[in-house]
Amino acid sequence: MTESTDSHPEIPLDPDAVVPAEGARPVPLHTQPLLVFLVAAGGALGTAARFGVSLALPTTTGRWPLGTFLVNMVGSFVLGALIEGLARRGPDSGRRRQARLLLGTGFCGALTTFSTLAVESDLLVRSHNSGLALAYAAVSLAGGLVLTTLGVAAAAGPSRLRMRRTVP
Repeated sequence: MTESTDSHPEIPLDPDAVVPAEGARPVPLHTQPLLVFLVAAGGALGTAARFGVSLALPTTTGRWPLGTFLVNMVGSFVLGALIEGLARRGPDSGRRRQARLLLGTGFCGALTTFSTLAVESDLLVRSHNSGLALAYAAVSLAGGLVLTTLGVAAAAGPSRLRMRRTVP
């Protein structure tokens, strides 16, 4: 068996892998120290930002969890804009990949928190606020979708303007 032979063809190769040379096995991104560092650094910044928001807007029993809601909405918008903006500038490689891992996977991944949304929804139910819990979960999910879409549209806007100017 050579190095370029797939020892497990029944398992798909990692689509996020880097192929170093023609015919060589892909190198998974999670084994590259710089890329791991970028995700960790972005995660540390996103976690710090979320913690800061939780201190400024603490969750109160029986009330709408405003801090978590805001970080999830902001994170949805930023992630939509980031991914669309990077995709419009070229393939996911080099600095674009590094930006995606630092800001998207790291920062936005740590800033947003589906698990806290779930826990806070459960706490609302336990404090006999089932209607508020349902509204919080529904508005969070719908709002995240809407804000991601708005982020994509915001990032696509400048590209659409450039295209209109260049097309007669």
